[in-house]
Amino acid sequence: MSLFPMFLKLDGRPCLVVGAGAVAEQKIQGLIEAGAKVQVVAPRATETVRHLADSGALDWQKRTFDVNDLEGKFLVIVATSSPELNHKVFREAQQREILCNVVDDPPLCDFYYPSVVRRGDLQIAISTAGHSPALAQRLRRELELRFGPEYGEWLSQLGDVRQKLFAADIDPEERRRLLHQLASREAFETAIKTSSTGECV
Repeated sequence: MSLFPMFLKLDGRPCLVVGAGAVAEQKIQGLIEAGAKVQVVAPRATETVRHLADSGALDWQKRTFDVNDLEGKFLVIVATSSPELNHKVFREAQQREILCNVVDDPPLCDFYYPSVVRRGDLQIAISTAGHSPALAQRLRRELELRFGPEYGEWLSQLGDVRQKLFAADIDPEERRRLLHQLASREAFETAIKTSSTGECV
């Protein structure tokens, strides 16, 4: 099966996380950072999850999972130590056509979490379709060395210039040529060199 790569907009979308241990905590924080409306269902939670609940960043239901928890949800993350519960949530989610990911159980996943290199708004995602998370992590480390933090600032500058070009009265083909020229390696090296000398980019 070939996977379809995409980046989801989760801002304001209702998402459910079943489980609130250390593994679930990482997934919860990622959903919150993406702006999702997060509900967590678990009898117990880590200190971080409890703090997030107290601050209003998420809704923690201190109990076991109920099928009604799936009502209106866009996607579900399952991170519990119970194989029976994991299977149940996945099965119920599939019946409702809700995207579901059971952590560390590829057959029970509609989607996988990639290894991600983040440099500001630049995100480079790596997936092995669940075959080798270790390889994905190794490639992520290599790409982190290849694409340093300076790419985040440069991308922000490219975004500003792009907005100005689209607002200007300019031939579309010329605009396209300029955008590709600005995104070239030569332009990047010039921008970084100029930035390092303190000059205006």
